[in-house]
Amino acid sequence: MSKDLVVILTALNLEYQAVRRKLAGPQAHRHERGTRFEVGTVQGTSCRVALGLTNKGNHSAAVIAERAIQEFSPVAVLFVGVAGALWDTARLGDVVMATHVYAYHGGTSEDDGLKARPRVWEAAHGISQLGSHLARVNDWADDAPGRGRAPQVRFGAIAAGEVVQNSKISAEARWIRQHYNDALAIEMEAAGVAQAGHLNGAPVAIIRGISDRADGTKSSAKDRNWQPRAAANAAAFATRLAVELVGEQEQIAMSQADRAHTADRLNEHVSNTAHNSTVGIMAGSVKESSVYLNADPKVTSPADLVAELDGFREYLKRHHAEGALDDDTYPEALAELGFARRAARENTPESSKRATMALKRLRGLIAEFPELVARLTPLVVAAGDLS
Repeated sequence: MSKDLVVILTALNLEYQAVRRKLAGPQAHRHERGTRFEVGTVQGTSCRVALGLTNKGNHSAAVIAERAIQEFSPVAVLFVGVAGALWDTARLGDVVMATHVYAYHGGTSEDDGLKARPRVWEAAHGISQLGSHLARVNDWADDAPGRGRAPQVRFGAIAAGEVVQNSKISAEARWIRQHYNDALAIEMEAAGVAQAGHLNGAPVAIIRGISDRADGTKSSAKDRNWQPRAAANAAAFATRLAVELVGEQEQIAMSQADRAHTADRLNEHVSNTAHNSTVGIMAGSVKESSVYLNADPKVTSPADLVAELDGFREYLKRHHAEGALDDDTYPEALAELGFARRAARENTPESSKRATMALKRLRGLIAEFPELVARLTPLVVAAGDLS
């Protein structure tokens, strides 16, 4: 798993652009089958986002979501865009985060009517809890003058089908409201993304801005007004959620590293391997023995930090040579390490911050290797102390 990366997918280019505006330095990334993503960081954070466009429909969304999960091994997949409201609970511009997703086109046609046979996917508990927390804090929305009331986040079911719904009286509209009366919104991609996440063990969140009421009042003129606003609101909430998800992973990694480091310190010993015994050191040197001692790096200057980073490069090289670090992760880890090293040499408060962020991203890449994390964590702290 890439502990610092979240995949965000959209169906429409308007939705894609709303998310892209939240990213710094997006770079093109091509899947081997030609699907293109852009990878950037949420502005002002170390959270990386792989952004992709699925186009309309559950089937297309499922395929692209599957590719994204296999390509990036993300912390989570967020599907972001606009939707129609089925009830008055959610107002235009509000954001709906799915507690569960209905694939409502499942059914059986019998003499006495169409019987619903939906598939349902529940949102991952951790993502739902985090989304509810952000909604309570309520500081995620962009400040945009002249936009009227602030958007609110609603939580409930989202219905996903294969047709655009824009009626309140058609047979299908009545059927949906009868059988899925707890659904707050309706759209065309969530079921595909939810299925892909389920099959790959990847947490999924569906985040939709309400741009119409799916009741026959949808029009091109209203779409031009409300779709950009609804998409922007959904993008604002989704990117904030992505940052928090990555932050949680960093905290987990740091906690694991702290526990590993504490365990190492408790188990610190010096081994005289020539005689297979444990000894204490009272002298300044030990001769004719192999001595192994765990100790924190001593970093008091940028030059010290650069030297420690050079030493850490050798640990990365060893793990790669042993097959622990794969061929995709290793060059990314070296790139972040190189970025941190260059920033450390500049010796300014701003470069110290850049070095710290690069080392945090590196820690996310190697989070599966406690030994490496334990060695890197003190360097992250040291980089921050030099600012």
